[in-house]
Amino acid sequence: MTVGAEPWETEWAAEQAAAALRYLGRNAPEVLENTSVLEPHEEAAHQAAMRGDEAAYLEALRAYCRAGRDEALRIRRGAA
Repeated sequence: MTVGAEPWETEWAAEQAAAALRYLGRNAPEVLENTSVLEPHEEAAHQAAMRGDEAAYLEALRAYCRAGRDEALRIRRGAA
C-alpha cells in the first residue's frame, strides 16, 4: 500500500487546524501578527497531511500551538 493512499478527511483536518488557530487567537494573539515562528510547524502539518498521517498531523498542530504560546510568553516578558 502506498503511504498517503488512504482517504484524507479534509473536513476533520480543517476542524483541527481551525481549533489550533482559535487557541492561538485566544491565548497568544500577538503571535498571529508575525507567524514566522509557526512556519516550521505549518510545514510539518502540511507534510503529514500529504502523507495522510493523522497522528503526525495532530502532533504538528500541537507543536504549532506550543510554539505560539512560547513565543507569546517571550514577547510578553520582553514588553515588561
